[in-house]
Amino acid sequence: MKYFLLFTLLFLSSSADINLIKKENSDSNTTLLVIGGIHGDEPGGYFAASILATHYTINSKNLWIVPNLNKNSIIRNRRGINGDMNRKFSSLRKNDKDKDIVQEIKKTILEPNVSLVLNLHDGHGFYRKKHQGTVFNPNAWGQTCVIDQGKLQKSQEFGNLNEIACIVKDNLNKKLLENHHTFDVKNTKTKFDDEDMQLSLTYYAVTNNKPAFAIESSKNLSSLSQKVFYQLLAIEEFMKIMDINFTRSFKLSEKGISKVIKEYGVLILNNNTSFDLSNVKKRLSYIPIKLKNNIFRFTHPLGKIRKINGTYNAYIGHKKVISLKPQYFNMAKNCPDKFEVLIDGKSILVNKASYFQVNDDFTISKTDDIRVNVIGFQAKGKVDESQIKISLRDVNKKFSIDKNKKIYRIEFYKNDKFCSMSMVQFK
Repeated sequence: MKYFLLFTLLFLSSSADINLIKKENSDSNTTLLVIGGIHGDEPGGYFAASILATHYTINSKNLWIVPNLNKNSIIRNRRGINGDMNRKFSSLRKNDKDKDIVQEIKKTILEPNVSLVLNLHDGHGFYRKKHQGTVFNPNAWGQTCVIDQGKLQKSQEFGNLNEIACIVKDNLNKKLLENHHTFDVKNTKTKFDDEDMQLSLTYYAVTNNKPAFAIESSKNLSSLSQKVFYQLLAIEEFMKIMDINFTRSFKLSEKGISKVIKEYGVLILNNNTSFDLSNVKKRLSYIPIKLKNNIFRFTHPLGKIRKINGTYNAYIGHKKVISLKPQYFNMAKNCPDKFEVLIDGKSILVNKASYFQVNDDFTISKTDDIRVNVIGFQAKGKVDESQIKISLRDVNKKFSIDKNKKIYRIEFYKNDKFCSMSMVQFK
């Protein structure tokens, strides 16, 4: 019988709380920088960036990803809770709440290794050069590869912006889900025609001789998976142009993306409790937690906690996945890292804060000074529920943590202080 220990995605975190995920090789300094989530109400961009971080392997050259630049706006599903972050790259007030993030991403853009920048967006409507109604018109941004100018002023690899954008556009239009989803190149001619865009991330990049493009999927597409499909399709075209060799772990289709989007990963609480968020109830109560200084980690790049009225709400992007109602405990010291469990008659050492699978029954072996509490099971006259054989029929199904009523909490205590929680999953 096997068990699995849950782990976190590794990323670099700056003082400005930017997640910069690096997938690098030693063969070249050529680096594509992909930025998602500068606008918190554009999930196609930030979910595409997160899938790029978790489901793509880069076999040559380098890919850097910032999946959720504007984290606090993302979980509120608002463009910018402190104003439009994409209009803060020319100047900033000293007291602007986005100042640290903007300054940090500026430094990242100007890193010598960064060869090309993609800023991911969802734009309204479907861009058309001629007016065809309120949705299809020249003022729309959706389904475009946006450039600020035709080419960079100085000679630079990937500096022919219009030529590259046209190649990407032509290749995208060969793989449309619907005929009206056509892509086009939108040149804002920022320096001469668009004062707002002069404040943007991409214009900051090109004025510093860094090739930069914005990819805009349409907000009018029928599903999030369609938006992510076009974002990833565009990113892959840029990687091909840059000779970045890659593989991915799923089929690039609307159905394949829809499945991947629902893989919410794992939430690790204080390194002693883990929740698989992909198959969990919307609300769990009496979760052992500290009164303050709790540590939450996610394996999903878009994971974030927001505490509201004493309840800890876990978000993946703008989606609230689970609410945890706490029960406050002091944390015990010098707790065991492993526990012996008799699983279907076979003795197994199980790591703390892990899940283990059971066909028929399990028994937690006795450990000195440790009290066991199996949530949903009640042994009359016993405070410690170790040394008791337990099967699925013995537990109250309403205490399951999953929607299928197969997973249950096992809590370990030492002198009435909380040690850790593991999960038993019945097949």
